[in-house]
Amino acid sequence: QVQLVESGGGLVQAGGSLRLSCAASGTIVSINTEDWYRQAPGKQRELVASITSGGRTNYADSVKGRFTISRDNVKNTVFLQMTSLKPEDTALYYCHTVLNWNNYWGQGTQVTVSS
Repeated sequence: QVQLVESGGGLVQAGGSLRLSCAASGTIVSINTEDWYRQAPGKQRELVASITSGGRTNYADSVKGRFTISRDNVKNTVFLQMTSLKPEDTALYYCHTVLNWNNYWGQGTQVTVSS
């Protein structure tokens, strides 16, 4: 059974930084594409960043240059380093993967950026 457990969210002032973690079990992060999504109140869930099995990364235009996705294969964990945070980054952040054509989501971790 695949489980994704996010942590690291919190309240931060604009310009600050946070590092989100996604601990995976039942899947191996190094052989799948792992994603971070976010959903703000009243808005659709959007893709923030992805990392492929080959290490290729992709970012939403709104976070390019500020967010970095990475993984630790030993810890089977995916990270999202967020810097220069803005109030518009406030959202519930979810870890996501696909395994055997099934989508798996974590429970989400809240990020709130105050102005």
